[in-house]
Amino acid sequence: MAEVQAAFLETKSRRITKPRSFKRIVKPLILYPLMIITALLCLGPFLWLLSTSLKTNANVFAFPPQFIPRPISFNNYIKVFEFMPLWHHIYNTVLISGMGVALNLITCLLMAYPLARIQFPGRNTIFVAMISTLILPNAAGMIVHFVTIQKFGLYNTYLGVVLPAAVSVFNVFLLRQAFITIPNEMEQSARIDGAGEFRIFWNIMVPMVRPAIATVVIFDFLNFWNSFIWPVVVLSDKEKYPLAPALQYLQSDFSFNFPYIAAGTIISIIPIIIVFLFLQKQFINGMVGAVKG
Repeated sequence: MAEVQAAFLETKSRRITKPRSFKRIVKPLILYPLMIITALLCLGPFLWLLSTSLKTNANVFAFPPQFIPRPISFNNYIKVFEFMPLWHHIYNTVLISGMGVALNLITCLLMAYPLARIQFPGRNTIFVAMISTLILPNAAGMIVHFVTIQKFGLYNTYLGVVLPAAVSVFNVFLLRQAFITIPNEMEQSARIDGAGEFRIFWNIMVPMVRPAIATVVIFDFLNFWNSFIWPVVVLSDKEKYPLAPALQYLQSDFSFNFPYIAAGTIISIIPIIIVFLFLQKQFINGMVGAVKG
């Protein structure tokens, strides 16, 4: 009887382990190629742009197309700095992005905290009304923003570029979800110790939502760094233009020389990649926290 039971258990274990071992072999064979193909499709335009920036103008139109430049030339990056004041436009972009990220982060934190942690009448109504504005396109408020900037005397100033984007409803939502996930016990213990509302907010709550803050910084930095239409509308002086409008004028001046345009575009992308690589761990944790919240 014991031998029959042992044989039955052995055959049952074989039936269980075979499908599991089959899945372990087949799943990577299907999943990994799909992931590699998806990554190549996403990185394809960037890699082609990088390849074009390292070519000479004659090799751009070569047939068949050369993905790996022959020869590789870094002369395009040098010529871009010679033909236009690229460092000046980079400085303008850094200044606008820094002002915009700091102002947006402060205002969104101050709005998200009471919506998440303070009980007051109409809190949910205010939050729903704010979220409902996400369906409106950004261009819908451009005329109102322009008139407001003119009335305040901020036309052709960096503050006029930054001020209309001082508050992002999506960032308020993201930070509110992060504040909600903090246990109430931490706030209650701080109140017992005599901490005030601002101290609880700044010393306890804000450090607890650092992943969400990193996510907000990445999104805001990306938006301000790549802003194109609004700076052109507000700034009448072309010397104050950030990189995106400046590169557009580079494209109009050197439409015959695609390697110059590609080199300038690659230069504008590098700071975004650096910021993302520096904050990517916090960014992923922030997005996971927002989904859980």
